[in-house]
Amino acid sequence: MTHASSRVSALRSVALNVPDLAVAEKFFTTVWHLQIAARSEGAIYFRGTGADHHLLALHQAEGPAKIRCVTLRARSRSTLDVVASAALAAGGKVLKPVTELNEPGGGVGVTVADPDGRVFQLVHGDDLHADAHEARDQPIRLAHAVLNSHDVESTRGFIETVLDFSLSDRTRIMAFMRCNSDHHSIALGDTDNDALNHIAFLMPDVDSVMRGGGRMRDAGYGIEWGPGRHGPGDNAFNYFVGPFDVVVEYTAEVEQIDDSYQAGQPSDWTWPPGRVDQWGISPPPSPRLKDAQKAVLFVS
Repeated sequence: MTHASSRVSALRSVALNVPDLAVAEKFFTTVWHLQIAARSEGAIYFRGTGADHHLLALHQAEGPAKIRCVTLRARSRSTLDVVASAALAAGGKVLKPVTELNEPGGGVGVTVADPDGRVFQLVHGDDLHADAHEARDQPIRLAHAVLNSHDVESTRGFIETVLDFSLSDRTRIMAFMRCNSDHHSIALGDTDNDALNHIAFLMPDVDSVMRGGGRMRDAGYGIEWGPGRHGPGDNAFNYFVGPFDVVVEYTAEVEQIDDSYQAGQPSDWTWPPGRVDQWGISPPPSPRLKDAQKAVLFVS
């Protein structure tokens, strides 16, 4: 049986290092349709149309793009101390102790890492936008972040023990994990590396996923996988490779589940030959997408 997390209420944002902020800003505003929520020295914070202060934080840094952290919203202030202790007990590290955050969005936070260096920031009391709404062809919030793992069961154990996520479904190549009613907010790719697989942005409807695909193609960013509808999560999708090999997904209609949902196993999620999704119209993920899904490593 699956369950909602007692410690984490939602996925809030992902932070990345990129080598050229100007290029990234142009892509994520004019092409991807996010808005700038804040700027600080060497960083830009992007929001969707929803209440979250920002969904994506990009920091200027030399070299290839890297992931700095995945930020989750804690259910309470006391949760931060619990997570810090649990991370240490599970063989991880506390990179930044519980403290007031001196960055756009504010709140109180703690930053922990699992034994393989995946970094999670938990925040509580961060700023929310009062003008939350939905708009056609614009992302609302993050749907999920997918992280690769060379040892999925170990990574899953850390996320379950420290963050109180639970398994919603397991396929041959992916473990889907939930913290709230979304089918998954974090998923783990069963691979030979520990890179960022992709970041998924929730669109208001399938029409917006499709319009986004057309808009991206017009801007020179071809669809690398899609359009299609996944099995686990039942969400519609289009995948793209953005600047600096950052893989991004437009998605909609993520399945909503509760604690009565029973996690499926690989035998429950198989496709007939030639199919890679429910609809059966999408070609397989492109070689370029597969390469990019291994390219963005965590900052060491």
